[in-house]
Amino acid sequence: MRITNRMMTNNMLYNINSNKNKMNSLEEKYATGLAIQRPSDDPIVAVRALKLRTNLSELNQYYEKNIPDAKSWMETTESALKVTSEIITKIHTYCVQGANDTLTEEDRRSIAINLKELRSQVYQEGNANYAGRYLFTGYKTNTPLVFGDECHTDHYTITETMTADQVEISKRIVDNCPFNTFSLDDYDSFDTETRPNEITVYRLRLSYNNLKSVEDGADIALKIPSKLDDGTYELDDEGNRIYTDEFTENDMITMSSTDPAAYKPEPDEIHFLADTGEIIMGSDVYSQFRESDFEITYEKQDFEKNELRPEHYFDCVKKDLTIGDETERDERAIRFTAEDQKIAFEINFNQQMAINIQGREAYRHSLGRIIDDIVQAIGDVDRVKDEMEEVKLAMKDDTLTDEQRNKLSEILDVLNTELDLKDGIMRQAYSKALTGMSQEEDRVNVATADIGTRYNRLELTESRLSTQQTEFTDLLSQNEDADIVDTVVNYNAMQTVYNASLSSAAKVVKNTLLDFL
Repeated sequence: MRITNRMMTNNMLYNINSNKNKMNSLEEKYATGLAIQRPSDDPIVAVRALKLRTNLSELNQYYEKNIPDAKSWMETTESALKVTSEIITKIHTYCVQGANDTLTEEDRRSIAINLKELRSQVYQEGNANYAGRYLFTGYKTNTPLVFGDECHTDHYTITETMTADQVEISKRIVDNCPFNTFSLDDYDSFDTETRPNEITVYRLRLSYNNLKSVEDGADIALKIPSKLDDGTYELDDEGNRIYTDEFTENDMITMSSTDPAAYKPEPDEIHFLADTGEIIMGSDVYSQFRESDFEITYEKQDFEKNELRPEHYFDCVKKDLTIGDETERDERAIRFTAEDQKIAFEINFNQQMAINIQGREAYRHSLGRIIDDIVQAIGDVDRVKDEMEEVKLAMKDDTLTDEQRNKLSEILDVLNTELDLKDGIMRQAYSKALTGMSQEEDRVNVATADIGTRYNRLELTESRLSTQQTEFTDLLSQNEDADIVDTVVNYNAMQTVYNASLSSAAKVVKNTLLDFL
């Protein structure tokens, strides 16, 4: 085979270029620190690198963003719950004081004021938020748990589901001394023969007071739903519950709690006390409810500051009273359903964790209603004491006739009887509050423990992610990072080869046929 100069030149250029490409490849490895520069260099390494980078990116999202955000949310929640527990402990202390000590009028009023302030503070803690999102309101993170101010523009139709043990058997004082009707000019008309006495009352205490009354057009329904053997509710063809018993506003007697007969229903009667949010059952009616779950639907539209918003607790319908037309109000009404609304964060591959506590798990209406009973009982005792002071002051009048003085003495005796009974009711209210506050404190502590346990799990996951992050980073480095030492050695060797190829090419190129002619 004849080797021509052109062939030698082409081979020489090919070899020089090949060596130069190899040296350039090593220079890129050295400059970038990467074993490959493009997928075609090594497809297997490239595919593995893509998978590792995707996994590492997800790990970084979990470890650097999701988990810190979840921890901050849970820390703020736990802080609010701990403050709430401390407040309830203070309320419990006041209840112990009220149940055991002989209190002066100033002491009682001081306790009432403190209890109301502490109640407000408990519910204000329920409005805790993180980064502008309310913590205890489920998915409705833009809606506070309690009303920040008085609200008279929202109308709610509320359906509460209750159990038989929520019907209380309590005591009430009836036939109180009608002192406000007494006049020295007409003292004979004052009845001192009827004495105050204590009766047993079957009471259902709703979550709110100052409800819309029947006289104002409110609809009220008290229903016992039918249950199947498996404990679920029996439904009709349209999916609605079937009720075995139902009492509507037509079956109830609406009256004020100040009515003398308010707490004395006939056995087959139901009294609806809109001002205090109570349903008083006669003994026969009570027998129908004492072994069954039931529902009650009622209406409320005037809310005080720090009252819990119904949409976070009950099935309800909300209407905006600022809309003038009733038809439009109905069309634009918002329906809420009581359900678990867990806010879940993805904290690891295919692993989610609920980070929130819902308001009904820690903040209940029962706390406020217990305090309402105490404040009411304190007020009743103070009222009787004030009336007694008025009688004592009136008896100091030297112009009184013997008949008038005797009548005042009889009134004072009746008031003493009433005071003893109402003082007993007040102490019972304190005693019930001790049990109630212990239950409220337990509920908050359980919620705190729940969030604390989840927080510990979150920290364990965070620790595991930290280890995984390091491991994946090492794997990624091993997969695509160049060995700098080997690269430098190979680069220097290739540079020597490249220079040798240039040197040999220079010697070959300068020899031509002309050199031998």
